[in-house]
Amino acid sequence: MNTKEEKIISILQDVTGLDNVGSDPDEDLFADGILDSMATVEVLVTLQDEFGIQVPVSEFDRSQWSTVNKISDRVAELE
Repeated sequence: MNTKEEKIISILQDVTGLDNVGSDPDEDLFADGILDSMATVEVLVTLQDEFGIQVPVSEFDRSQWSTVNKISDRVAELE
């Protein structure tokens, strides 16, 4: 696991309060009830601050941000 993924997992754990988030980097965070709309906004704001990226809400597609691996890929694309 690279440092970016570790930071993403740490952000998800902080926002959700769940220590086991990220144990399966392909777990669907929405389908499994880990992220809801409020938590998603908090995660996105934190990702923007942490990685210096911009995620326009109008372009947010839940399916592209549903797993740790997908979040990592999207952050890499936006950096």
